[in-house]
Amino acid sequence: MENWLNSENTDNNMVITTRIRLARNIKGIPFPDKLSDDSGRDVVKKITDALNIPEEDKKNFTCINLWKNDNNCNAEFLEKHLISRKLIENHNRSAFILNKDETISIMINEEDHLRLQAITAGLNLEEAYKCIDEIDDKLEQNINYAFDEKIGYLTACPTNIGTGMRASVMVHLPALSMNNEMGRILNALSQIGITIRGLWGEGSKAVGSLYQISNQITLGMSENDIISNLKTVVEQIINQENLSREQLMKKYEYELKDKIARSLGILKNSIILDINECLNLISNVRMGVEMGIIKSISIKSLNKLLVNTQRATLQDNYGKQLSKKEENIKRALFVRENLR
Repeated sequence: MENWLNSENTDNNMVITTRIRLARNIKGIPFPDKLSDDSGRDVVKKITDALNIPEEDKKNFTCINLWKNDNNCNAEFLEKHLISRKLIENHNRSAFILNKDETISIMINEEDHLRLQAITAGLNLEEAYKCIDEIDDKLEQNINYAFDEKIGYLTACPTNIGTGMRASVMVHLPALSMNNEMGRILNALSQIGITIRGLWGEGSKAVGSLYQISNQITLGMSENDIISNLKTVVEQIINQENLSREQLMKKYEYELKDKIARSLGILKNSIILDINECLNLISNVRMGVEMGIIKSISIKSLNKLLVNTQRATLQDNYGKQLSKKEENIKRALFVRENLR
């Protein structure tokens, strides 16, 4: 699989990431929220032992114990979409196993004992599922999962019971956002068991016209059905976005190009940038790149800006804690230096 931050893929370039997560629990052990810190750390050891990584492959995997890190370090992993907010909330007893390419993340003691995640660039649901399913099968040989023959995998949240699978695709939909069509799309998708969330998933708002589209239903559907259904929906939304872009170009070509050019100018010259303004400006520039209006900037560089302009990563880049004002100044500086 390809790390999305390093992707130069131009096919379906409005699709930023594909992610598959599997929720699993160990039979006979309380859910993570009911565990003491010591008991939770015992679960971490049990799972790392069960993974049984061959000696020759161990250099490609790292187990990161969140209780050993500071808050900023853990937040950086969140900003890369490698872990969840819930894992950070449980940091005194949580960990994750990360592969060298940062495409596999095995979260331990999130909402469930295990959240197995594969994240890759572009629209690659089948590839991501195949990769994480192989790891799941390996773990299941050594761990007795909480499983019911009638309803499937047992999870802390009832909405994950069944396959325990959440498939999601992060897409860039600026034209539909400009035309105020996202509300209509959200209502339509909710009728067929699909949900749309913001950049950071559940509970987050859409910023920079970035949306995560994912399945709501895990019970009564197979993994292949979930993938097929979501893929069809995403392709339909991409078609609608392309149609909206064509309509905008026909009616407002100069206004659209002006908006894109001004956004690039602000990013290249700003002295202060807050994160929401930054993401919205990057979105406008990204649309220009996707539509071939801007040819001097790569999708890869814009992907990296999505992460590197976030608070925790920004603080790490500059090697110090930043006040809100300092953060906005350093963000503008970082963007200027990377869009020259």
